Amino acid sequence: MNRRLVVVATVVALLSVLSVGAVAQSTNSDAWIPGIASFLIPGLGQLLNGQMDRAILFFGVDIAIIVGGGYISTIAPYGYLGYSVVGLAHLAWSLYSGFDAYNVAKDNGFRFGITSDGLTLAYRF
Repeated sequence: MNRRLVVVATVVALLSVLSVGAVAQSTNSDAWIPGIASFLIPGLGQLLNGQMDRAILFFGVDIAIIVGGGYISTIAPYGYLGYSVVGLAHLAWSLYSGFDAYNVAKDNGFRFGITSDGLTLAYRF
């Protein structure tokens, strides 16, 4: 599990570095950045989109799924089955969170890149 997380984080970091080379005024949307960020950590993409309330809500629901589901799985009979349900619920919530962040970023024209002076890193939504 940790090895997969490191691989995914490395791929996201490399893709982010490659997208930094794009000029912020380009016509291409970088909506995939909040989408992937919110898939990995639900609420992070909403935070990048400037939606603080939704970011807190999405992150809180994810924590509730993990902690609450894990607790219920430990006290329920046949708890190993409950862990599978918690994992599927977490995956479904991560997918929805990433999809939501991607659509909002796409609608708002999210851009991520280097500004014209080449020194500052900026994102625009």
